[in-house]
Amino acid sequence: MTLPVLDNLVHALARLPGFGKRSSERAALALVRHPETLLNTLIHALQEAREQVCLCTKCGAFTSHEANPCPLCTRSDRNDHVLCVVEDPADIHTLESSGAFHGRYHALMGKLSPGKQTGISELRINALVNRVKNESISEVLLALSTDLEGDATVSYIAEQLNGTRARITRLAFGLPCGSGIAYADALTLRRAIAGRQYIDVPPGIGL
Repeated sequence: MTLPVLDNLVHALARLPGFGKRSSERAALALVRHPETLLNTLIHALQEAREQVCLCTKCGAFTSHEANPCPLCTRSDRNDHVLCVVEDPADIHTLESSGAFHGRYHALMGKLSPGKQTGISELRINALVNRVKNESISEVLLALSTDLEGDATVSYIAEQLNGTRARITRLAFGLPCGSGIAYADALTLRRAIAGRQYIDVPPGIGL
C-alpha cells in the first residue's frame, strides 16, 4: 500500500482472526472500491455493534443492552441445574450452534496463563463459585481447552468448588469425527483410550 490511510485500514483488518496480510489487503481494496455497497454498510454495522452489543452481566454471553441478562439466562425452557463453564463468549455461541446443550452458561473470559499475565483476578471464577453456591446447580460442566493452561484452570476451579453440592464434569475427549488414529497426537490418543466406552451388542448378533 502507498496511502497511509489504506495502510491503517489493512493493519486494522489484519488484527482480526483469520486475516493475514494478503487477505487484509484484498478486503481493504474491496471496501474502498465499493464504498456505497460495502464500506458504508460495514461502517453502519460496526457502529450498531459498538452501541448495542454488550456482555451478559450474569453469564458473559454476547447480548444487547435491552436484553441483559440474556435470553440464555432468562428463558424458562433451559435446565437450571447444569452450568457449562467456557473460556470465551464465542464458545457459548459454538455450543449453542451444536444444539447439544440446554443448560445455563458461565464464561470465564480466559484461562489461567502466567505467560499472558492472566491470573485469578482477571477471570470470573469468584462469580462462578457464587453462582454454584447460591443457585440450584447440581452439575458444573467444564468445557475448557485441553492444553496445559486449560488443565490448570480446570484443576483450580475443581478445587474451589470442592465441598459444594455440584458434581464437576468435563467434556469427553477423543478422536474427531471422520478422523483416524494416524492423524491424532499422543495426548489425544491417551485421552481417547482413557475415556473409552463399552459397546452394547444387541442379543442374537454374532458370528
